[in-house]
Amino acid sequence: MRIINSLSEMQHYVQEQKKQGLSIGFVPTMGYLHEGHLQLMDAAREENDLLVASIFVNPLQFGPNEDFEQYPRDEEEDIRKARERGVDVLFFPHVHDMYPSSLSIVMKVERRADVLCGRSREGHFDGVVTVLAKLFHLVQPNKAYFGNKDAQQVAVVDALIEDYNFPIELRALNTVREKDGLAKSSRNVYLSKEEREEAPYIYEALHYGKRRLQEEHVSSRQVKDEVSRFITSHTRGKIDYVDILSYPQLERVEEYSGQIIIAAAVYFSKARLIDNIIFEVRS
Repeated sequence: MRIINSLSEMQHYVQEQKKQGLSIGFVPTMGYLHEGHLQLMDAAREENDLLVASIFVNPLQFGPNEDFEQYPRDEEEDIRKARERGVDVLFFPHVHDMYPSSLSIVMKVERRADVLCGRSREGHFDGVVTVLAKLFHLVQPNKAYFGNKDAQQVAVVDALIEDYNFPIELRALNTVREKDGLAKSSRNVYLSKEEREEAPYIYEALHYGKRRLQEEHVSSRQVKDEVSRFITSHTRGKIDYVDILSYPQLERVEEYSGQIIIAAAVYFSKARLIDNIIFEVRS
């Protein structure tokens, strides 16, 4: 496995591989790799000639009161896991290279960003599309891999690729879960023993909401209230949101049909957990 820190070296490597007609699968991450990341790598390894993964904790995604400095990092372990997974290139750019000065051109997400996590994290998805636009230009992948646990991010990336004509196929894979249903996340390490036992009820609550939405004569307001009560009665977490939207448009609709997302975010003492279910509703 080759480790690249330099932006120019990354570009040169990609140009050489493209000349040979090799396809590139790309898995962008912020590190502290877990099974969800590794399954994305497995899929990219299987579907492409070369697998490039990046590790970059992007400061533009963190608000003034968020956990940029505390975000978990373990470079040695990440390198070991990436090597074991057959990564060809691990791209480890430095912040001062990615953002050597303040940006002259600022990207702003106008749609799909003012709901769910974006509602309480102003500017977060602006940071996501900014770093991804840079990474897509540097890596020039044929396919880019993301997990549906961050379904709003997937929807925003879908818009980025479509709006700016990136010649990239977006591959969104199912959420990877623990045996008890909890979505795997780098932030799970912050849960206390009691909170870890309670956290799987978020996923169970979403499944309850899915079942209710598939019944006749039930309103989204009623389902959201019932899902919220399910979470608060089974956990000590504080609900940030429970919402039901069209997907990937992330719009509120009167009649639910087609692809729908039911999603939740819950604050525990030292971690904010998100989860969702995406499914079809037949009219």
